Amino acid sequence: MTVRVRIAPSPTGNFHIGTARTAIFNWLFVRNHGGQFILRIEDTDTERSRPEFTENILDGMTWLGLNWDEGPFFQTQRLDLYRQAVQTLLDKGLAYRCYTTSDELDQMRATQQARHEAPRYDNRHRNLTAEQIAQFEAEGRKPVIRFKIDDDREIVWDDQVRGKMTWKGRDLGGDMVIARQPEGDETFGQPLYNLAVVVDDMDMKISHVLRGEDHIANTAKQILLYEALGEEIPVFAHTPLILNEKGQKLSKRDGVTSISDFKRMGFLPEAIANYMILLGWTPENSTQELFSLDEAAQLFGLDRVNKAGAKFDWDKLDWINSQYLHNKAPEAVVDQLIPYWQEAGYEFDPEGDRDWLIQLTEIIVHSLTRLADAIPESRLLFGEKIKFSEKAIAQLQLENVEPVLNSIQDNLASATEFNADIAKDIIKQVTKAHNVKKGLVMKSLRAALTGELQGPDLIQSWALLHRKGWDKARLQQALAVISS
Repeated sequence: MTVRVRIAPSPTGNFHIGTARTAIFNWLFVRNHGGQFILRIEDTDTERSRPEFTENILDGMTWLGLNWDEGPFFQTQRLDLYRQAVQTLLDKGLAYRCYTTSDELDQMRATQQARHEAPRYDNRHRNLTAEQIAQFEAEGRKPVIRFKIDDDREIVWDDQVRGKMTWKGRDLGGDMVIARQPEGDETFGQPLYNLAVVVDDMDMKISHVLRGEDHIANTAKQILLYEALGEEIPVFAHTPLILNEKGQKLSKRDGVTSISDFKRMGFLPEAIANYMILLGWTPENSTQELFSLDEAAQLFGLDRVNKAGAKFDWDKLDWINSQYLHNKAPEAVVDQLIPYWQEAGYEFDPEGDRDWLIQLTEIIVHSLTRLADAIPESRLLFGEKIKFSEKAIAQLQLENVEPVLNSIQDNLASATEFNADIAKDIIKQVTKAHNVKKGLVMKSLRAALTGELQGPDLIQSWALLHRKGWDKARLQQALAVISS
């Protein structure tokens, strides 16, 4: 059997991390089995679907490295297939037109609530006579299409994550609406989610359906539709939900939930993918925590997917992201940092200053947890003029600091070249010439060059500033502070 899986996000919002994790599990599973990965956009909710959300989904999939083999397919372009399926079910007597009004449904629910009963449709229009139908039509009622569900039916499937699953027909809420009310001259309205999903999966020959456990009740309904349409039922696997710190389903109330949010915060795509691989799955007999998608695909199996919900851990994600950042060459990181520096308003030429930016990246990269950290970490190294902190000013005003900085300035003026070794030699000469401790020279130089008493490696920072000529300007500025 050829393994074919699909990811089918709805473009009613940005690409959610839960959907992304489901996409990753599908991708790993199908790559492990050498099958095909299909992308389908379920956009039948025309009121809430937006093209910008579709673009966000496609961008997020690409950013994470989840290449697909077929698609994207759009449900709104496949309506005729769904209508044919609805008509087939009507012709077989497995579906019917239901004329129950919204007011009648509200009253039904109110009565059930008063009796402390679970809400469900009572199937009142399942066996209407021709006369009753004619009367409802004459009243101007427009019907939905409902699929018949036998209350006594037991639906069973072998879930590849959760084991044997059993549902009773009576727990599915009564006969299921599979098409909306018609508009204009339509025979029936737009087919709904459960019907469209089944028709798509049949048409696309989906062999395995991997999705979140919040779809379990839908699975029971969809199995009945597969049977009614005479098609083979795919293998189902329901993965655990992603939970917040309180053990509740991760939602928009928890703040960041979309892939574009994580991207904006400065997480690398390979780190996000790696972290989500571990959200609900663990490799067998391995303590390895850092995986590329291809590496994980070689090991992935549904038997190692957990049943329990996976709690989101920011500290773990930060650690994974830092590992990827620290192991990247500065040349590979600099292009990812440039947008953050630009957003912060730092002035530079991305092309002309590229070598300088790579050197800057080399200085700060090992102190970064997220890409966005580059903004504060490199703040002291941009620009000719700086602001001095109170502690830096206090350091500059200590005894012997002014002659020390003057000597450093004189050494710079006479130097024909400059590098880290020369910088160290200047510090050594000045320390000896003024008979002061090296710590005073280093601390005062840092205050003069960066305006702070702490920051990136001093020698590397000095060499970086010297390439722009900013070290001389900053020393002059520091001397002005001392004399003011």
